[in-house]
Amino acid sequence: IAVRDIQVARGETLRTTSIGSGRPIVLIPGLFGGAYSYRKITAPLVAQGYRAIVVEPLGYGSSSHPQKSDYSLDAQATRVARTLEQIGVRNALLIAHANGSGIGFRLAVDRPDLVRGLLAIDGGPAESAATPELRRVFKLGAFPVKLLLDPARARYELKDELVSSSGDKSWVTDEVVRKYSAAQVRDLNGSIDALNRMAKAQEKSSLAGRLYRCAVPVVLLVGTSPHRAMVSPEERDLLQRSLQRVEIQDIPGAGRYIQEEKPDVVLDAVGRLDRMVVAAVGSAR
Repeated sequence: IAVRDIQVARGETLRTTSIGSGRPIVLIPGLFGGAYSYRKITAPLVAQGYRAIVVEPLGYGSSSHPQKSDYSLDAQATRVARTLEQIGVRNALLIAHANGSGIGFRLAVDRPDLVRGLLAIDGGPAESAATPELRRVFKLGAFPVKLLLDPARARYELKDELVSSSGDKSWVTDEVVRKYSAAQVRDLNGSIDALNRMAKAQEKSSLAGRLYRCAVPVVLLVGTSPHRAMVSPEERDLLQRSLQRVEIQDIPGAGRYIQEEKPDVVLDAVGRLDRMVVAAVGSAR
């Protein structure tokens, strides 16, 4: 395992974790968990001949939490692209989870030289990093946010998030919660400031207006157990109308953390995506 912090701008570093030495597959986590959140699928991917590279966006996991940075999804996608360029990764399969999917879709649209196919895990083509949940937290005022500055309280709130967002909740143990929250707890002030800035971030252009330019195959896994921030029917319809090659698969019994609840489903989806990429290349010849 190789862990590197890649500087993409002054005061901005992205944590990367690389495992294996085969074909590149890049994984963007959701807001919490970092590389740890993919632990159930990285080793099997390496065994299948991939080099698994987890890239944590700015403000996520162990990446830096600078003040006054642009936390919009477009800016995040640009940083991930710079990171891949610096470590020499091109033509990779891309896996993006939850909030990270908004970054993944932008990379698939804007950087087909870096991304040859996208697997989104319970995350749609979000128009903004400012999710309703983030907006709700930071509209409550300073007092509830200050409560999160207590590590025990932060872990309690994270456990509630993981449990309420899962169909099969058995994976949410105290040890998992500690690992998911470890990076944020080390810099709680910076993490909360970054989340606040995400809640207020403004995009310069609409993703929906340029989705039609996405030429790479896309697979979207959707957990059907009721949970927070579910992929909306409108997002599903947008993808089916806009993309040339898209497959949407509902996953019964799972919520937002499909790679935790049903890792074999994610691994199967990677295989399907790879075959879709091969077929797309063949049809283009």
